[in-house]
Amino acid sequence: MFGLLLLLFLPFILYLTAPKIRKMLSNGVCTSTVQLPGKVAVVTGANSGIGKETAQDLARRGARVYLACRDVQKGELVAKEIQTSTGNKQVLVRKLDLADTKSIRAFAKDFLAEEKHLHILVNNAGVMMCPYTKTADGFEMHIGVNHLGHFLLTHLLLETLKESAPSRIVNVSSLAHHLGRIYFQNLQGEKFYIAGLAYCHSKLANILFTRELARRLKGSGVTTYSVHPGTVNSELVRYSLFMRWMWQLFAFFIKTPQQGAQTSLYCSLTEGLESLNGSHFSDCQLAWVSAQARNETVARRLWDISCHLLGLPVDW
Repeated sequence: MFGLLLLLFLPFILYLTAPKIRKMLSNGVCTSTVQLPGKVAVVTGANSGIGKETAQDLARRGARVYLACRDVQKGELVAKEIQTSTGNKQVLVRKLDLADTKSIRAFAKDFLAEEKHLHILVNNAGVMMCPYTKTADGFEMHIGVNHLGHFLLTHLLLETLKESAPSRIVNVSSLAHHLGRIYFQNLQGEKFYIAGLAYCHSKLANILFTRELARRLKGSGVTTYSVHPGTVNSELVRYSLFMRWMWQLFAFFIKTPQQGAQTSLYCSLTEGLESLNGSHFSDCQLAWVSAQARNETVARRLWDISCHLLGLPVDW
């Protein structure tokens, strides 16, 4: 009898308690009061979700913000929305398709022709659990977009970041990196492919890239951080019917995009974070990473192979 009553009242109980549980699970708020007049920021994938919220906060602080989006039409609508809500008209949309190195190079070329400075680069865009497909350059989609695309973009913008120092690079990774492994003999999923694991591998690559980049940037005035935004209600799960169903089922317990953007903003804005260059953050505090993510040998080899795949010099 008690069990039946509990079952009947469970939806009501969840309805009442879910906001408190979500708040508990979503701790971590960027409390920085830093203002950004005269500063320039680029946020990839800024036409929805975490990227949109990140861009909006940076715009509200007075930065000139570039929304680097694959869908320019959608980006323009978001830019107008941000301009209206913040009063900042310096919110600009530029085409960037991370699945095409020609698009990445074109974006960087045009940006550098427009801007002499770049103070914040948020490598936010990503794909998750998509079926086996390849980018325009023949890279497996997860590693191609989530890692190699941002690797190339960062390379192309790095000199401007150095000239604008102090400046910061924020790479959006995931707790999923704990399930990731870098199989150099199967980096492109040529021998075996599982969509969920491919995402985990690419998120591990984000952290390894961050740590190796930080090592190379020491003393340059540019610092870099990787972040886990939390489980966020966003378009990232669009390729998985199961994940979309799960997101709907547990919607009360999942972070909003605004909550998910807090750690990216924390690492972009918080003063005195330079001593933690290369670190990983979650809920606006230092977070533990897997043993694989701390493997310097793997990080350096991944760097070298990424340079080879993209036709870049190893020392940059």
